[in-house]
Amino acid sequence: MNPQDRCTSHRWLAGCGLLFALVLTGCGSKSDGSKNVLVGHYASMTGSEATFGRSTDNGIRLAVEEENAAGGIHGKPIEVITYDDKGEAREAGSAVTRLISRDGVVAVLGEVASGLSLAGAPICQESGVPMVTPSSTNPKVTKTGDKIFRVCFIDPFQGWVGAKFARENEKVQAQKAAILHDQASPYSVGLQEEFEKAFTGLGGTITAKETYTAGDQDFSAQLTTIRSSEPDVVYIPGYYTDVGNIALQARKLGIQLPLLGGDGWDSAKLGQIGGKAINNSFYSNHYSHQDPNPRVQDFIKKYREKFGETPDGLAALGYDAARILFDAMRRAKSLGGDEIAAELAATKDFDGVTGLISIDADRNAVKPAVMLEMKDGESSYVSTIEPPQ
Repeated sequence: MNPQDRCTSHRWLAGCGLLFALVLTGCGSKSDGSKNVLVGHYASMTGSEATFGRSTDNGIRLAVEEENAAGGIHGKPIEVITYDDKGEAREAGSAVTRLISRDGVVAVLGEVASGLSLAGAPICQESGVPMVTPSSTNPKVTKTGDKIFRVCFIDPFQGWVGAKFARENEKVQAQKAAILHDQASPYSVGLQEEFEKAFTGLGGTITAKETYTAGDQDFSAQLTTIRSSEPDVVYIPGYYTDVGNIALQARKLGIQLPLLGGDGWDSAKLGQIGGKAINNSFYSNHYSHQDPNPRVQDFIKKYREKFGETPDGLAALGYDAARILFDAMRRAKSLGGDEIAAELAATKDFDGVTGLISIDADRNAVKPAVMLEMKDGESSYVSTIEPPQ
């Protein structure tokens, strides 16, 4: 998340928005593309979900550093150009267009938010440039075409994970659930649909469905309706920026039920915003920093040494996305889009920080999820849930 160790920072005017270009290689000016392997990254480096972009960016930079130390790709160093899309779909499209048409990247990493990946993916597909999203979970993203991949699980699985946990885990054991989701977010809309389908499929009942729009400040009307429906748990598949405020207002209204959500909660800011109100809350995620796996702990050690903080799930996914891309590029006969995409599609049992990752026929990652509990501002591991057989 911290901006230290950036070697260069340039401002470019792209389309209608100002984009920050961060060249993530050795110190000095941007190298000639003929000498380096250029990879693009577009992310929300500023804006309301900036911790998502910065964490992902850090994870990618760590992977680049390691890959270059090992000799790069076919003897050439990797150079990653990151543009800030400020969390806006129009800016995301402009960023990807510039990366491909102006900078000539051979592949693109990004975005975190599904809505922003849906803005950038069609441009990559039309241009024949492979794109790997670290953490966009909406199924529509990879349906864009055969050049679009992801290293995270998708919403049907994540919704099922949340429902299974709500119904079966001893900390919740819910018979009835209410839902409060962001009506303007493809991520939130898709996730609540999958949760409802899975929860009712497991024998549960939905007592109320309420909506909000990101950035809203008053949730009292929706929460009052939810309270009167008498659920056992409230499912809130939004981003941490809103969830913290929702938790504060829910507790003030006397709603002491468990709150449940998805990986959009994953930010140190959640505990800072929600304080004690976010206690007794749980969310599905891609990894836990408490995982004793040596691969995970080695990543955490390196990340802490470089950035001075514990990596969140977005950092881990950024790291895995970059490493899977670089692995495919090493195996590819050339750095053409078709060749890189073919090797990405062939990825099986890749030993990632977020688990063993295999890419299925729809270019989605098959992998487990973890459930985390919020305790006094920190996330704590509760359980691992494997994909259904």
